[in-house]
Amino acid sequence: MKDLKECAIEIAREAGIFLKDKLNSVHTIDYKGEINLVTEVDKISEEMITSKINALFPEHDILAEEFTDIDRGSDFRWIIDPLDGTTNYAHGYPYFCVSIALERLNIMTVGIVYDPMLDEMFVAEKGKGAFLNDREIHVSNTRGIIKSLLATGFPYDIREDSHNNLNYFNEMILKAQAIRRAGSAALDLAYVAAGRFDGFWELKLNPWDIAAGWLLVEEAGGIVTDMGGNDYHLESSSILASNGRIHKEMMDVLKWASSI
Repeated sequence: MKDLKECAIEIAREAGIFLKDKLNSVHTIDYKGEINLVTEVDKISEEMITSKINALFPEHDILAEEFTDIDRGSDFRWIIDPLDGTTNYAHGYPYFCVSIALERLNIMTVGIVYDPMLDEMFVAEKGKGAFLNDREIHVSNTRGIIKSLLATGFPYDIREDSHNNLNYFNEMILKAQAIRRAGSAALDLAYVAAGRFDGFWELKLNPWDIAAGWLLVEEAGGIVTDMGGNDYHLESSSILASNGRIHKEMMDVLKWASSI
């Protein structure tokens, strides 16, 4: 696993440096929905990552956001977001990352989130803790939502579906110290792991959005469930991640918001 983790770190760093170098270039933008966009850089980054993994581990499965879904029947599956925060990136807003996770027999074993703008490499390995640039990190000690800095996001179908997080946000903003909506779920989860955010919730995320961040939070001592408090899995329709100390309080607010 050490070799796999080190390979993932180097692959994430290489892709992240590429993204950073291209940030202020003119981008070709396509749309997967009315506001769900993809750039040529997303696709190039994914090709860089998946080609390297295919070369190093040709028997492994790979699932990535843009066009890669390889099922070879392996015990190992790489789950990749080559550019989490594409809308930010397309506007030149420097909050984005590369997210790479490795799953073995349906258990997340390695999680990497790399922010090239700050050169911050978040790394988690199952049972071995979470780290930021080789320094061990832990979730915050904050108790009580009123003292908490939270994070969330909104789904791409916010205009079409009333199940769009606005009701949850409207209730939570009245209970929390503050809420940030920065536009990268993977980085938001990494920030929960590092104690920068105390909690995070969101709806309708995909496996590549949260696979690495999920492991980071748990290895940093936090809790990850769905918004109802059930065990989390990659197909869950919602996610709630916290330092554990405010988890029930967050669930109570979300439950109340869903009932009104």
